[in-house]
Amino acid sequence: MEHFQNIYLVGLMGAGKTTVGKQLARRLGRQFIDSDHEIVARTGVAIPIIFEIEGEDGFRRREAQAIAELAELRGIVMATGGGVVLRPENRSRLRDTGWVVYLNVPPVILYERTRHDRNRPLLQVADPLARLEALHAERDPLYREVAHFVVEGSHLVASGIVNLLLREFPQMSPA
Repeated sequence: MEHFQNIYLVGLMGAGKTTVGKQLARRLGRQFIDSDHEIVARTGVAIPIIFEIEGEDGFRRREAQAIAELAELRGIVMATGGGVVLRPENRSRLRDTGWVVYLNVPPVILYERTRHDRNRPLLQVADPLARLEALHAERDPLYREVAHFVVEGSHLVASGIVNLLLREFPQMSPA
């Protein structure tokens, strides 16, 4: 496991990747990066605007470029966007350059966490819960393909997940 210099968190929107990632990075004394925030910083516009102007495919191209560059860093904890696993090159890059943790949370809980968030373009539909269920059905196999470790996170708080990760992998000692 020593070759896992980076830690990547994957999962659907609202799974807790950013919250867990920040806490894990703090505990390990590592830099935290949110790939979606990095894309916003690089483009100067919010993700819904990128979707509106370039469509999902345009956003995914930008995301793949950001992932390729960020994966070159060492010693980071990174929360990825929920759709990062859709592109095979992202899955390979993440799996080959770091330890990938899948935060699997049931769609009904994700709905409760995200239902008032207007910054999630894929949920701006008539039935966001059905959309989350469809996304989970589509992406769960891809998350599992890329993950080195799966956290069934429906009943765990972020600090509990961080403690679990630190317990399971004691070689992840602070830098």
